[in-house]
Amino acid sequence: MGGPELERLISLFAKLPGLGPRSARRIVLKLLRERETKLLPLADAIRAAAETVKTCSVCGNLDSCDPCTICASPSRDNAICVVETVADLWALERALIYRGRYHVLGGSLSALAGRGPEDIAIASLLMRLSADPPQEIILAMPATVDGAATGHYLAEKLKNFGIPISRLAQGVPMGGSLEVLDEGTLATALRARRVS
Repeated sequence: MGGPELERLISLFAKLPGLGPRSARRIVLKLLRERETKLLPLADAIRAAAETVKTCSVCGNLDSCDPCTICASPSRDNAICVVETVADLWALERALIYRGRYHVLGGSLSALAGRGPEDIAIASLLMRLSADPPQEIILAMPATVDGAATGHYLAEKLKNFGIPISRLAQGVPMGGSLEVLDEGTLATALRARRVS
């Protein structure tokens, strides 16, 4: 097809989540056809991000400043929402409901993967809570076996702080049909039901 530069570009795009070799080829062709308006601005944006984006030393978010914009904001509520990844933090921010601060663990506990408490940012969370206790801790762990294990472990570790701990509700998704949901999701939804 093309030279080594072209093949390398296609190969790099194909490694991105949700993309395969065919999608990568289409993207590269589109970028090359619109070099001035798409390819060069993308290259500049990638270079700028690589040079300026860093991990927040307080919460673990990604931003071009440290502490990040969320941690530095004086208008944020005095609560900490503990999430597994930066992607989870960004998803919660898009919901425009929660206005507190975050703590990114950088993963979850996993016996199968050999990931223990020392492999994720639990120690920094405990130090942060000791230095500046929030009014609430929200455990926003994914609804997976590893997420549940991490949530239980954290709840045990955090109960000695005397800070109210809550978890995200789980159950039937908006627009979800009961007949297609698995038994675990339905059981969780029934247990977490509330008076309307």
